Amino acid sequence: MWKILGEDAIYIDIPETWKRRMIALAGEGEKPEKFKKIVGESEVTYLLNGTTEEHTFFIHLSDDVSPEDIQALADVTLDILKASEHPCISVEGQIQKYQVIITNYHEPEIIGKNKTPGMSSGAVFMPIIKGLDSPGRMNANTDKSNMW
Repeated sequence: MWKILGEDAIYIDIPETWKRRMIALAGEGEKPEKFKKIVGESEVTYLLNGTTEEHTFFIHLSDDVSPEDIQALADVTLDILKASEHPCISVEGQIQKYQVIITNYHEPEIIGKNKTPGMSSGAVFMPIIKGLDSPGRMNANTDKSNMW
């Protein structure tokens, strides 16, 4: 059985269980309240690296979160994980390695319903294609002495 901060969870519920438990364990005060607000509004995802057996929790922030708020978020996250009576994640009683990544990077979606504007495969490669067939541009590696 999987345990996230002391609470049983099935694999597909790990990110939501982690998010809920982190918010519950945040405590009271200015920084914890800010933490609850930011994490509550953020998407949390989970990744298990089967090779290294390391568990990763990603907190995906919106672009309007200030650097000061990110620092507060990191401080409270560290405080919660240090003070918790339960390991962040354990599987069948074995404490697991984990990491928490706080990010506001958004991978552009190249294909699909929510395609990022300007990121279709043609748009991504168009500068390269134009550079290859533009008139007046010589390949820098061409030996100019053998031109004609």
